[in-house]
Amino acid sequence: MSAAVADTAPQRTWLDAVNPVTCFVAAVLYTIPMLTTIDAVSAVVALVSWLILFAVTGIGPRTIIRRSWPLFIAAPVSAISMLLYAAPGGQVYAQFLLAVISDNSIELALAIGLRVLAVGVPTLVALGGIDPTRLADALGQVARLPARFVLGALAGVRLFGVLGEDWRQLALARRARGLGDDGRIRRAFSLAFSLLVIALRRGEGLATAMEARGFGVGERTWARPSSLGRADLVLVLVALAVAAVSIGASLALGSYRLLGT
Repeated sequence: MSAAVADTAPQRTWLDAVNPVTCFVAAVLYTIPMLTTIDAVSAVVALVSWLILFAVTGIGPRTIIRRSWPLFIAAPVSAISMLLYAAPGGQVYAQFLLAVISDNSIELALAIGLRVLAVGVPTLVALGGIDPTRLADALGQVARLPARFVLGALAGVRLFGVLGEDWRQLALARRARGLGDDGRIRRAFSLAFSLLVIALRRGEGLATAMEARGFGVGERTWARPSSLGRADLVLVLVALAVAAVSIGASLALGSYRLLGT
């Protein structure tokens, strides 16, 4: 039994030791410099640097793909739209109505596609594994956000997963009563309205229970302490270093292209 539990337990990484608030701060500090330019060099340097860091720190390809797979769809779509509709420049290779493929559009398409991955992959890897409870503890204790807001949001996130089961139970109940043979659109609207009513009632009951237990009144204590440590400083420094090295490489090779130019 212990072996089966070990197999199904989520793999812990060094990011689990980082405060969730620090992950958001590091993502902002890394993203802002990376969005000042559109070039392929800085994107490649940043992406390769993060992949090497992930490999060294024990974050495997399976974890990276599981957390950032939407980017592997968004990056090609962004690149194709830029390839077809970017401002033409240099030699024109093909043209159809408003779509023009030129040297400039090819360069921008490659840069945009790589930049989506360079910015999005490390951000989603860092933020995708954050537990909502740890995030709420960090927002309340480190970011000093109001406890009423933080705990209310946490309760909403925890109950969000119940909506799928509610939808299934409503569908089965309607079908048992002979009400599930309508058109799909009408059935979907009916189920959505019923689900909204259930959610409002559950929210009212939850708010009453939280109010009765004194949530949001006076000074609050926390069962799980959330603080900053050495791992948080390391993550911030690494994010700044990767951004600096990437932008520096772009400037050194003359490929830096200021956004909007």
